[in-house]
Amino acid sequence: MATVGEVDMEGAELADRLERAGAEETIRWAVGRFGCGVALACSFQDCVIVDLAVGVDPDLEVVFLDTGFHFQETLDFVELVRTRYQLNLTVTHPDASADPWPCGTSECCQRRKVEPLFRALQGKAAWLTGLKRSDASTRSHTPVVAWDEGRQLVKVNPLAAWTEDDIAGYIAAHDLPVHPLLAQGYLSIGCAPTTRPVRPGEDPRAGRWSDSDKIECGLHS
Repeated sequence: MATVGEVDMEGAELADRLERAGAEETIRWAVGRFGCGVALACSFQDCVIVDLAVGVDPDLEVVFLDTGFHFQETLDFVELVRTRYQLNLTVTHPDASADPWPCGTSECCQRRKVEPLFRALQGKAAWLTGLKRSDASTRSHTPVVAWDEGRQLVKVNPLAAWTEDDIAGYIAAHDLPVHPLLAQGYLSIGCAPTTRPVRPGEDPRAGRWSDSDKIECGLHS
């Protein structure tokens, strides 16, 4: 299992190489380095990262965090993608400690996303994400690879440098299925009670927690 020391020793040279490598090569590095000790956590807003990852390792574990408040369209899309790729899919569910915290309350994301992901990654050495710098201002400096201090894992973000145009182009070029809510203006798709369509000219994440100053759920902060 990689440690913070090992990652630091490889340091800037590794980060620079993976920054230039491209998403598929970065995933190939992660799978080659960590084997079954790496998993992909996916929100299923789209399936670009899934398509890339299972192209490298068809048996890669993919984790979806079922909060209990997702749009039915998201759950249906997960099943569509699961079937298409015959995914090795792990679906997490919150434990009883989440019951007093419905969607939109202060502890909801912690109990329904952060803690279930922590449990799902136990025993892993690294995790892959679909995080992009273009997602939000809070993600603008996302590295391709870094040490996740909170989880004591290597965190790999193969799509860090991708733009929304890159995502759309990949989807079109590879004829990937598209989440049905995107056509309805949901440009960032989270839980149903706290997500709305984005109005013309708004930031893509403006529809998330729009009645509060919240920007992140805590998975990447």
